Amino acid sequence: MDSSHIKKVSVAGLLITLGIIFGDIGTSPLYTFQTILKEGGAATEELVLGAISCVFWTLTLQTTFKYILITLQADNKGEGGIFSLYALVRRYGKKLMFPAMIGAGTLLADGIITPPISVTSAIEGLNGVKGLEGIIVPGNHLVMGLVMGIIVLLFIFQRFGTKVVGGSFGPIMFLWFMMLGGLGLHQILHYPQIFKGLNPMYGFRLLTTHPKGFWLLGAVFLCTTGAEALYSDLGHCGRLNIQVSWIFVKITLVLNYLGQGAWVLLQHQENIGDVNPFFAIVPHGYLLPSIILATAATIIASQALISGSFTLISEAISLNFWPKVNVKFPTTVRGQIYIPSINWILCVGCILVVLYFKTSEAMTAAYGFSITIAMLMTTILVYYFLRYVKHFPLWLVVLILVLFVSVEFSFFVANAVKILKRLFFLVFEIGLIFTMYVWYRARKITNRFLTFVNMKEYLPLLDDLSKDETVTKFASHTIFLTKANNAFQVEERIIHSIFSRKPKRADIYWFVHVERTDEPYTMEYTVEELKKDKVIRVEFRLGFRVQPRINLMMRKVVKEMVDHKELDIISPYPSLSKHNLAADFIFVILETFLSTGNEFHFGDGFILNSYFFLKHLSLSDAKSFGLDTSETRTEKIPMVVSPFTKMDLKRTDFKIYE
Repeated sequence: MDSSHIKKVSVAGLLITLGIIFGDIGTSPLYTFQTILKEGGAATEELVLGAISCVFWTLTLQTTFKYILITLQADNKGEGGIFSLYALVRRYGKKLMFPAMIGAGTLLADGIITPPISVTSAIEGLNGVKGLEGIIVPGNHLVMGLVMGIIVLLFIFQRFGTKVVGGSFGPIMFLWFMMLGGLGLHQILHYPQIFKGLNPMYGFRLLTTHPKGFWLLGAVFLCTTGAEALYSDLGHCGRLNIQVSWIFVKITLVLNYLGQGAWVLLQHQENIGDVNPFFAIVPHGYLLPSIILATAATIIASQALISGSFTLISEAISLNFWPKVNVKFPTTVRGQIYIPSINWILCVGCILVVLYFKTSEAMTAAYGFSITIAMLMTTILVYYFLRYVKHFPLWLVVLILVLFVSVEFSFFVANAVKILKRLFFLVFEIGLIFTMYVWYRARKITNRFLTFVNMKEYLPLLDDLSKDETVTKFASHTIFLTKANNAFQVEERIIHSIFSRKPKRADIYWFVHVERTDEPYTMEYTVEELKKDKVIRVEFRLGFRVQPRINLMMRKVVKEMVDHKELDIISPYPSLSKHNLAADFIFVILETFLSTGNEFHFGDGFILNSYFFLKHLSLSDAKSFGLDTSETRTEKIPMVVSPFTKMDLKRTDFKIYE
């Protein structure tokens, strides 16, 4: 794949960036200003100018300064997102996995409300189209049905990837932003005094003197909710393309907010009813095309957020924060992945959001709390990045930290009142964070028991066991999957399985290791004979799109070795060898389980029991490596983490009877 467009600024790169990065924040004008007016009450000049000021400076401080200028510098081999940031700084703090997990969990929760709120806001705009006023009513069954239909189609489409239509995302979003700026500019020309709203004093007065004052920040925050997702998609477009295109995006956003404010003040009435200023500034003859474009933009925004969720889970799996699940690659583009389980969890969540909240107004009332937490967690990790990776002076890092925390904590407090309205999401968030914590903590515990030994020390023992005819033969060829990258290392538990459990006598022992590459279709292997005709190691190098069908691949390896006269697989049994029948091959999979011989404190016991429950739900090694069950033996290995240290069992008698 040609990734040159992410290395430097180009027209193609800027278009792709508009289509992938700015969908979420770009569709926020659909509902942000309307929500501020709803919560603020009478649409006075104080409220309108104050709202414009708060929105402008929020976009400046949060999106521009924090994310565009500072956080995007946390480039982990071209990738962004909270887990990439965590990978950069984890060595500098023992507890940094907590902000990483909390940030990721709350960001994923955003994935079940952004599609419904964006699509619903667009569809509700049809209420202003002549002839549809009484048909399209916010919250009625028709609106909810249309929204759910679009969402279901969106999630069904995920399995095919976005390569085919992805090229149209950029031009559509370019038209969308041009429409935002054009509509806003048209209203500004009628009321240029609206530019007064860019003065920060209007925002300060609104927050300190208005009856709702500080609490309006909960609605203002909606204008920057896409900033965190912006950083997560860094790897798709590159820092320079994001920074340059943001100049255009911010100008069009600010123009649109100014235009909405100008329209409200031009009405000369404090009560504008249920009218959405966004659609009100659209000339009536262009209302239907604008709604179609808005719907397309919200679908693209939802697509970007869903793709970001897949990327987040993929990174979580690689960092051992998430159970192993089925990950598919629908296209040859490295960044495009599809995770069926996450896809349908998000789909069900989105449908439940639509059914529960019904209208975009009700959704916005519950929106924002999760993202403020995610932003605060990113700020914590950014502190470590600036201090220990970039080596900024301590005074400067503290100054930046105080600024971000002050702004974000204010948004957090203002959004905290929404907690009762969003109990629906709280269960989802807690479940995600709990899953990550359990998997991470339990893996830390179990990895203490994953030790590797020097294979050279055991080669003579394997040879002796193979020749010992007093031991029943397990298989002619016994194959183990190993995680050891070194050819002369193997897990101690594999050695224990061969010698110390029921001895596994075989004519040839195979050790298979799989390495993943960044190319889509790599299919290579190497063979090393650690001991002539007795111990063989096979290393597969497989591209990210290649399904690891180890069973079929091993057959090809064996066939080619036979063709090159490097291996003889004729059965060693005389009754079979005279008919030239092939020997038997058996894969051995080692699975651990929690032994009943453990004596846990409540905490460790709960964590490990939860871990093994999740492991039971995740993909087994046999399935993930494409092994036929008829040729596979799964061996359960008890894990004793905290053995009983004291047992009050007394012997009372001993008798012998003749």
